[in-house]
Amino acid sequence: MSKVRLKDGRVVLIRRFEMEDKENLVGMYASLSDEALRWAMPPYTREAIERWLSNIQNLIVLVAVYGGKIVGHAQILKYPHARRKGTGDLLIYLHQDFHNVGLGTAMLRKLIEIAAAEEIHRIGLRVIADNKSAIHLYEKLGFQKEGVMRASYLGEDGKYHDEVVMGLLLS
Repeated sequence: MSKVRLKDGRVVLIRRFEMEDKENLVGMYASLSDEALRWAMPPYTREAIERWLSNIQNLIVLVAVYGGKIVGHAQILKYPHARRKGTGDLLIYLHQDFHNVGLGTAMLRKLIEIAAAEEIHRIGLRVIADNKSAIHLYEKLGFQKEGVMRASYLGEDGKYHDEVVMGLLLS
């Protein structure tokens, strides 16, 4: 658990997710703007969130809390198969009121620290190539571009967009 002062002066609590947070997490996703979900895979419904959480033993989950509400969610899905041991995939979502103020950086630094302590070897992710701010954040934290999945994401604009595959080796 850690408190982080954001660039705009707000103080946010970053901590591990607890099952009692489920309704608050559902509420965060329900309140996300179209812009916040522009490069995402919506809808994130109660059912989708419950599906994620049904696999909690294979997740490292952090939430950011401000004013009693969850405003950020970051997680690593650890692969349980023996051949994928020590690897996982990352996702992060921030409420639109918390974009570009340092929350994503703070959450991912904490998540990477926990992953290293849990002996995760590699964290992977996919990001839409047009999402330049997310790519910048990942590169700042040491992720490297590993490849491009051409025209693999159908955007809200009705066009296909490339996805960038990125990875971070921790050991």
